Amino acid sequence: MTRNLDLDLIRTFVTVADSGSMTVAANLLHMTQGAVSQQVKRLEESLDCQLFVRSARKLELSREGEQFLVKARQLLRLNDEIWADTTGESLRGSLRVGVPFDLVTPLAPALKAFADTHPHVEISLVCAASPELNEAVQSGRVDVSLIEYVASEAEGEVVRIEPLVWVNGRGSEAWQKRPLPLSMVDERCAFRPVVLGALANMDIPWRTVFESGNIEATAAMVRAGLAVTTWLVSTVPADLEILSPHTAGLPTLPPFAICLRLPAAVQPAALEFARCVREAMSNDVATRGRIAKVA
Repeated sequence: MTRNLDLDLIRTFVTVADSGSMTVAANLLHMTQGAVSQQVKRLEESLDCQLFVRSARKLELSREGEQFLVKARQLLRLNDEIWADTTGESLRGSLRVGVPFDLVTPLAPALKAFADTHPHVEISLVCAASPELNEAVQSGRVDVSLIEYVASEAEGEVVRIEPLVWVNGRGSEAWQKRPLPLSMVDERCAFRPVVLGALANMDIPWRTVFESGNIEATAAMVRAGLAVTTWLVSTVPADLEILSPHTAGLPTLPPFAICLRLPAAVQPAALEFARCVREAMSNDVATRGRIAKVA
């Protein structure tokens, strides 16, 4: 007997999985928490499996839930793409795109491709640290966002995984100084707790030289030999050098995932922009080569 999945239930499931909370999902979907819980329960009954592991502290996906989430995203994406194609509606209105400071330049090809194809959509960028952008997606303040996560904790659709590397000015001896002079782009940067934790594990003292929320200012401090920093390998300017952790006596840092995140109420323009991001980043041959070389 043929059985059909209920897309409304699947959309609710994906929203709960992305937000990690029935309450947050209810706010995003404009539903009551009880209604969200009931829809998840109905989906679990129809699939005959438990999708979430409920505890007093947090809501987590079960192993079956993690496997289903991948296909659920694909199903919703295909549904929304078919709807946009068959209705023949040209994209109009506004699109709020969230992007971490260090990914603004890598995002430029996707922005151009989207703007050329959809000139009636007004794009505005919201630049912030990844934790802030994560909150913005969950609250619906941005329509689509790139967010950086430690690869093992990635959420949403992983577009690319890159090494996080130590960056030094050419000929600079800043990496040898103790306390280590460290310049981070923002105090809420996703890299900061990882970097400081790694330094603490090796008992390496450090001091903050500069934090501004401006990646160019951070680069200027590194070029001047006043500090070292950490960036994803694809974002390191050609005139700066990548330090080998073993040679420099610095801790090896975990890889980070660049992820696409969309709110529950996804507009067609956001889906189309996400497609442009996937194509632009997958076609970036120079970046893939650099990642492979460092990794």
